Amino acid sequence: RSLAFYDPLTTLPNRRLMVERLQHALVSHARQGSHGALLFIDLDNFKTLNDTHGHHIGDRLLRQVGARLQASVRESDTVARLGGDEFVVILENLGRDVDTAAAVAERIGSKLLRVLSEAYHIVDDETHSTPSIGVTLFGHGDVQVDGLRSRADLAMYKAKEVGRNTLRFYDPEMQRKVRAQSALESDMRRALRDGQFELHYQGQYD
Repeated sequence: RSLAFYDPLTTLPNRRLMVERLQHALVSHARQGSHGALLFIDLDNFKTLNDTHGHHIGDRLLRQVGARLQASVRESDTVARLGGDEFVVILENLGRDVDTAAAVAERIGSKLLRVLSEAYHIVDDETHSTPSIGVTLFGHGDVQVDGLRSRADLAMYKAKEVGRNTLRFYDPEMQRKVRAQSALESDMRRALRDGQFELHYQGQYD
């Protein structure tokens, strides 16, 4: 059971157990009419830490990150490690009102930002790390596990785009922009292949 459902480095639930718990949360919250939240957490510049200090230091940091996350949420919530420097937090029973649920999720997310940004004492060294956090709410059965994870992932990348060490909520507009960008890239590849571009020169004089 331990090998199947838990991450050996941090002893947190792994991806498989996280998916099971998230699926259960989606069903129960839709039935109860209450809201929960999924937080996707990625450590900023973790690869640089591994490259400069070694993977053994990175592993110790990941263990401390997992411990801080667990200590910062309620017993009914789930903290999981997906792999690498990616963590997920499932917040359950945030209330029936979506604005209240969003406020609670933001408050907890801001707490996690603060806790994870504090110095880490690894052996004799003081190491610093910051997270980028993406948040999406759930509660009305309008999205499945994969879609919810995708939303939280998009929100996390938005947090990185605006400077890292911050929190962003999923916005459907974000999804629309991603799809529009993907469609534009596909159109440009097709146009290059079919010779649809023309090059024009314009002389410039001073």
